[in-house]
Amino acid sequence: MLKSNLNPNIFNTITSIIKPVITVTIAAYEEKEVIQLGKEFKSLGFKIFATEGTHKLLTENGIDAEKILKLHEGRPNILDAIKNEEINLIINTPVGKKSMYDDSYIRKSAIKYKIPYITTISAALAATKGIAAQIANKTGVRSLQEYHSDIK
Repeated sequence: MLKSNLNPNIFNTITSIIKPVITVTIAAYEEKEVIQLGKEFKSLGFKIFATEGTHKLLTENGIDAEKILKLHEGRPNILDAIKNEEINLIINTPVGKKSMYDDSYIRKSAIKYKIPYITTISAALAATKGIAAQIANKTGVRSLQEYHSDIK
């Protein structure tokens, strides 16, 4: 199901990650979802880089994450990690004028370096399900009847 909703190139990039590393920078109002997202990606074996607020939230809730700087906070920062191919997936839910500068450069870098870029929590959670299905080899073409037989 996820595969049909995503551009095939993005899906293949996400699911063929050799060193699964994500960067997460999430709006403060999505705290509960961020914790769930962090747990999901950790259970799939991902290393998580997170900006200050998200990093604090994740680590306070027992989710291992490495802090990464925003562009205006100094170096090495998120852009350096993208250029150095240290990140394979970016999850960034932009909010407000303050984040506009960083968001623009992160988005441009994601495009330039062909890194999947997710901008909503719901899409990020859907990605975890697709990645988990790919890891479990539960993807492929199936009939509608086969899908319904899995519903309990």
